[in-house]
Amino acid sequence: QVQLVESGGGSAQTGGSLALSCSASGGTFSSYDVGWFRQAPGKEREFVASIFIRRGSTVEYRDSVKGRFTISRDNAKNTVFLDMYNLNLEDTGVYYCAAASWGRVRERPEHWGQGIQVSVSS
Repeated sequence: QVQLVESGGGSAQTGGSLALSCSASGGTFSSYDVGWFRQAPGKEREFVASIFIRRGSTVEYRDSVKGRFTISRDNAKNTVFLDMYNLNLEDTGVYYCAAASWGRVRERPEHWGQGIQVSVSS
């Protein structure tokens, strides 16, 4: 079973940028579909972005982050990244790295990181 640990994040003003990293261990990272979810205060956890290597490196984003967020992965370093630009207040929340050994991580995440805070203020 893979273990996931997020790093980065922090605080930024609206229009600013932040970056997240997720390091994996304990599994064959390159064989997993990986992605990011987030949870704002008082709201349900929601999908943010995913990248599927075994599906031809297909990349997906939720509509509200398209053109602002970029997901990528480095299998040699067992790491997935999320670069966030032009942040707005609705981007605030705890961001979670997720992985799936089968199926789509967007629909059936199996493994979760501990979460990392992203705070955006005006």
